This record gives sequence, C-alpha cells and structure tokens, in this order.
Amino acid sequence: AYVEKYSRITEAQQRKTAQYAGEGVTFLALILLGAVFVYRATRKQLKLSQQQQNFMMAITHELKTPIAVTQLNLETLQKRKLDEDKQQKLISNTLQEANRLNSLCNNILLASQLDAGQYLQGEEEINLSDLAGGCVDDCKTRFPQRQVNEAIATGIYVTGEPLLLQMLVNNLLENALKYSPKDKPVTISLAASGNEVRLTVSDEGMGIADQEKKKIFEKFYRAGDENTRKTKGTGLGLYLCRKITESHKGYISVTDNTPVGSSFTVIFPLA
Repeated sequence: AYVEKYSRITEAQQRKTAQYAGEGVTFLALILLGAVFVYRATRKQLKLSQQQQNFMMAITHELKTPIAVTQLNLETLQKRKLDEDKQQKLISNTLQEANRLNSLCNNILLASQLDAGQYLQGEEEINLSDLAGGCVDDCKTRFPQRQVNEAIATGIYVTGEPLLLQMLVNNLLENALKYSPKDKPVTISLAASGNEVRLTVSDEGMGIADQEKKKIFEKFYRAGDENTRKTKGTGLGLYLCRKITESHKGYISVTDNTPVGSSFTVIFPLA
C-alpha cells in the first residue's frame, strides 16, 4: 500500500512538473511571438517614418525649385530689355515650371483624397485612344527636346474617370522621361485584345532591380541607387498609378524592356 501511495504521489508530482514546464514553454513562446510582433511593427513604423521624412525633404525641394525658377525668369523679364526670342524662351520655361508645380500639387491632393476615401470617382465611357493621344501631345509640348514614340490604336473605350486616367497616363510618361537619358526615346502603346485593354509605356533608362519591382508602387517609395535618387521626385507618381488602376478594376506591372530600360503595363477591361 505504501509503495502504491508513493507511486501515486510521484506520478502527481511528475504531472505537475510537466504542467509547469508546458506552461513555461507556452509563456516563453508567447513572449517571443510578442517580441517578434513588436519588432516588426517598430521596424515598419521606422521605415514609414523614414519614407515620410524623405518625402518631406523631396517635396520641399520640388516646391522650391519651380518657384525659384519662375521668380528668376520674371525678374529677368522685368529688369532687362530682351529681344522677342529670349522673352518667349523665358515665358515658355516659366509655363513649364508652373505646369510642373500644378502636377505636383494635383498628385499630393489626389493621394490624400484616395487614402482618406474622399475622392468621388465618376463612371463614364471614355475614348482612351483620344485621351492617351492628348497626353502624348501635351507631353511633346512640355518636353519638346524629348522623343516620344506612339503606337496608339484608335477607337478603344473604357469605363472610368477621365481626370484620373489622364493623370495615370501623364505620370507614366513623366516617370519614363525622368528616369531615362535625354537622347533616348520613350514609347507608349495602346491596344485591345479580347476583353482587355493594354496600355504600355517603355523607356531605355537604367531599368529597375528585380527586388524593387514590387516596392516601387508603394507610397513614398523611390527605387534605385544614389544616382537615381538624385532625380526629382516624391515617390507618389507610381503609387497613384497603382491606386488609379485598381479603382478602374485593372492592374499594373513592370518588366524589363529590351534591350535596356523598363516597361510599365496597365491592363483594363474593355467598356
């Protein structure tokens, strides 16, 4: 009887020990999981804070530059007697900087509205061929020194918001011009296949590393090394392209261009 009683006590102690050990392991696992969660959340917050800081620095520079150029041009026109040709060049340059400033403000405002869910998107049938062609014409006017090739099929319609689609095409064109050499062309194509519309903008720049292809559509993200980061930009253009594309039930992707550069492709459903 004594041996049996001793055996029961020993078994109970072993069960308690195992229970305590199990609880300890579970508690330790929860602590480790919590630490990992806190670490990831902190790392994400630090990354976002750094991106926002970079954005504020970039936006300050982007706002100051066109204002400074405009002020200098106007002061030159005011103080110096210039011939007609030089006056027109200064006026053209001033208008270009004003358009750039307007585009920047529109991007910031739209990003804010889309994030807050405050943008009321219209729905109408749009001739995307005409819209894209108009964006190309405007681009050639604003960047007369650049070559923009186009292969835009006629009579392609989609359903959506004209202002947003215009901003999408303009952002893709400006991005391609920004990150490619001035002596290299940018190409835009538009075609319909089956029930889909495919819009592609290609450049012959330095391209985008594979590990950055998914990140470039994130808010505030800017791809590349220090050379490309010296290029003017806020990290909002491609983010807006993604948001606009998704709001039109489409998707956007980036691939390597041949022989060099990048190709951005947007696919929409036909109207």
